[in-house]
Amino acid sequence: MTDNVASGKKLDRRTVLGGLCAAGLAVPVAGTAQEPDPDSLMPPQPDDVLVYAFGDEAGNVIASDALDVDNKQIFAWAMNPVTGVVRNGTRMNQLVLVRVSPERMSEMTAARSIGGLVAYSGVCSHTGCDVTDWNSEFQRFQCPCHESQFDPADGARVVGGPAPWQLAALPLKEIERKVGVAGEFEGRLGFPQPGLSPFGI
Repeated sequence: MTDNVASGKKLDRRTVLGGLCAAGLAVPVAGTAQEPDPDSLMPPQPDDVLVYAFGDEAGNVIASDALDVDNKQIFAWAMNPVTGVVRNGTRMNQLVLVRVSPERMSEMTAARSIGGLVAYSGVCSHTGCDVTDWNSEFQRFQCPCHESQFDPADGARVVGGPAPWQLAALPLKEIERKVGVAGEFEGRLGFPQPGLSPFGI
């Protein structure tokens, strides 16, 4: 069974998400004309730490023992631990973080994880919507816009829907009991846009 909202709300949500995607990739700063810190626009860097993106813990560093196995993903940003700048100046830096049962993980996925925690781009490779939904029956990410599904235990490969490629993976490591970044995004980042090349490789 898929955790989804009622169909009437879903259509409205799709409209809203589509509008947000069309509006651009930069995260707007409400009520101000300030330019974002250049450091916030940089992709996650090795030795960054991950912080909660939303909710009561937004901005707090994520501990390496956080999250239960095979539960819904959370959204995160990378943060420069020296300057404290959160790399949230562009949606392309948005991450989804989930803990996967180690016995389900592919060898490559396990090599990028810490204790079953894996991180991927939170932007769907189809039209750029946020990958907010979770299919609890099969423990998969699901995009609310066009129902693309991705398997976090196997490199976030596409297992359903129209997405053309898997979500880019972010290798992790433990830094003083915190979730840290071990390397750059692996795989193609972003989504196809008419007249433009996709982001990433």
